[in-house]
Amino acid sequence: MAEELIRARTSPRQTLASSNTKKVAVQPVTSISSLSEERLSTGIKEFDRTLGGGVVAGSLVLIGGDPGIGKSTLLLQSMGRVAQTGQKVLYVSGEESPQQIKLRASRLNALSDNLLVCSEICIEEVLRLVDQVKPSVLVLDSIQTFYSNELQSAPGSIGQVREVAFRVFRDVKERGLPTFLIGHITKDGAIAGPKSLEHIVDTVIYFEGERGHTYRVLRSIKNRFGSTPEMGVFEMNSDGLTEVENPSEIFLSERPTDSPGSAITASMEGSRPLLVEVQALVSSSSNIGMPRRMASALDYNRMSLLIAIMEKRLGLNLQGEDIFVNIAGGIKMTEPAIDMAVAAAIASSFQNRVIDPQAILIGEIGLTGEVRSIVQLEPRINEAQKLGFRRCIVPYSAKKSKTPGSMDMHYVKTLAEAFEIIL
Repeated sequence: MAEELIRARTSPRQTLASSNTKKVAVQPVTSISSLSEERLSTGIKEFDRTLGGGVVAGSLVLIGGDPGIGKSTLLLQSMGRVAQTGQKVLYVSGEESPQQIKLRASRLNALSDNLLVCSEICIEEVLRLVDQVKPSVLVLDSIQTFYSNELQSAPGSIGQVREVAFRVFRDVKERGLPTFLIGHITKDGAIAGPKSLEHIVDTVIYFEGERGHTYRVLRSIKNRFGSTPEMGVFEMNSDGLTEVENPSEIFLSERPTDSPGSAITASMEGSRPLLVEVQALVSSSSNIGMPRRMASALDYNRMSLLIAIMEKRLGLNLQGEDIFVNIAGGIKMTEPAIDMAVAAAIASSFQNRVIDPQAILIGEIGLTGEVRSIVQLEPRINEAQKLGFRRCIVPYSAKKSKTPGSMDMHYVKTLAEAFEIIL
């Protein structure tokens, strides 16, 4: 209560305003000098891709993810490579001792005299160290462990996270110092702390992955200096994170070609087309009136909606069936363009019919069963062609689009037409 009263009297904005005695200058936007387009490479191409081509000077990047997913590994591995190019990096950890950091750096081949590490949680002391060593890049691991002397609350409280983030934001903008913040997440998957934390930073990246899989996805959900949602794919091994340059080929390498319930689709993740396998299993339910429905790596509500459309518009009796749908590889998919593949995989398993393994399905399904248009069709088809696919079922509205001549294109208006072709 006392903390909130103090903050109400002197907010960070008021503190900044009172300390700044210079008059505010107004000028035409055309007369303002542009920022330099030169970016600092992290030494990891997939990381650079997610950031929009590298790190912008003075940018504040927040990386969140589940405990043990590899956030600290990613940053220590990449900052080790930055340090090995001659750039000075300051890595401040509030969770590990310097000896623990060195042990991990040795395993990741990230040792360098330019990689400076320390264990400190007082943000005023951290900023003093920045003044002293003048690094090219700063890493704070993690933001919830730091505190400011100006507040009496414990580290990790909403007030402390907000104050620390604002202090760091103001300092790195003045210095033009690119800074990475690692953030804890809640049980709901959101970054812990006030929502203002995500508003303050320039870039918000989530590190995702299923514990039973070795693959990790770095996904950008906010980026003031690049496109969203851009994505990078990694494989976790004993030596750290290895880049996956062609994830589509990896994800499809173990797909069955003669089993019902398997369909291939193409999703756009930022500027990258990604081919994935949608798997479905439909079996008679032993629970009368309470069939089980489970979705892994895709939205459960979207799957339920597609099942309802198939029951109403196609007359498929799925009410008494247990239905399980999975995206192979554990990569989470949210794009509506995978709708047709999800519906086809369910119907294939239900009717025990195999979908042509050379076919790829792309399209959003509307409530009346129509197949709706999608964006960026050409790069999806090009990716499918590279991997040896020969047939493509797409929305009828794409008939005017430019598509590769060697692909056997099928343009459909409804889900029923798509099923006539593939089942």
